Amino acid sequence: MKFNEIIIETTSQGLEILNAILLKLDITEVIIEDASVFEEFLESKTMNWDYYDESLNNMKNCPSRVKLYLNEDEQGEKQLLALKSEIDNLKNDSFGIDMGSLNLQMNTVNDEDWANNWKQFFKPFEVGKHIIIKPTWETVENDTDRVVLEIDPGASFGTGQHFTTQLCIEQIEKYIKKDMKILDMGCGSGILSIASILLGAKNVVGVDIDENAVRIARENALVNGIHEDKFTTYCGNVIEDERLQDTIGYNQYDMIAVNIIADIIIAMSDSFPKFLKQGGILVTSGIIEKYVDKVKETLKNIGFEILETRQKEDWVSITALYK
Repeated sequence: MKFNEIIIETTSQGLEILNAILLKLDITEVIIEDASVFEEFLESKTMNWDYYDESLNNMKNCPSRVKLYLNEDEQGEKQLLALKSEIDNLKNDSFGIDMGSLNLQMNTVNDEDWANNWKQFFKPFEVGKHIIIKPTWETVENDTDRVVLEIDPGASFGTGQHFTTQLCIEQIEKYIKKDMKILDMGCGSGILSIASILLGAKNVVGVDIDENAVRIARENALVNGIHEDKFTTYCGNVIEDERLQDTIGYNQYDMIAVNIIADIIIAMSDSFPKFLKQGGILVTSGIIEKYVDKVKETLKNIGFEILETRQKEDWVSITALYK
């Protein structure tokens, strides 16, 4: 099968905005190339290199990029036209973020050409004090005292390398207590859910609007030896679907994790008190600086006390207590 390979140049700060746009267009299979993450990888003092090529140094100076693959059919053509329109709109309103050139390139490739080529840049890395994330095709040293979280994102967003995901994992690690019940709203590849269980959660419920994400989350959980008694997934819109809300269950979660974007966090904020126990913890991430005060105000107005605000680059995580 042939695909159109679309490459959009941006910045590290612009990656999350582009990803949100792609999700809106039902484009979920993407490859994220974050220049800042690659620079960290190159400069790591603990990295054991199997080889080194001086040309690799040039990559840390390249733009961050999003790659996606659309079928060469009518649906793919419609998605491409919609994407071009969204990019044009983004050039006019960039949310106060440096989005880079937003240059869009297109190539025609065969599926076997792209299925595995991105994997060479996804290496094991540490998050927080207790977790090391590794792709399923890599190995880690046996003498590590960290909990190993294996992930195969299926060429979709959710490897844990982005600042927003790292912020979430670090806050979950800080506030989690043994045998907590956790709700992961927008579970994606399942990385936050799996991390929560490995850190001591009794069980986790993961919800996502994308069927492919839910499938990948289940598969990743199994890779880590986590079964349905510990991790349950649902596909649907938790804001609008009352039946799904009933199924998830009210006022029974000790923690909610939400790693999306500020607008969606605000849109779903009324549902947080429905699901959390009194005294429950809310961990949010994916928020750009511009919207921090707005998110805080929204949470305070529905009964939350802000416990902590943490930031990496232009991305912010807000942790709050439901009083």
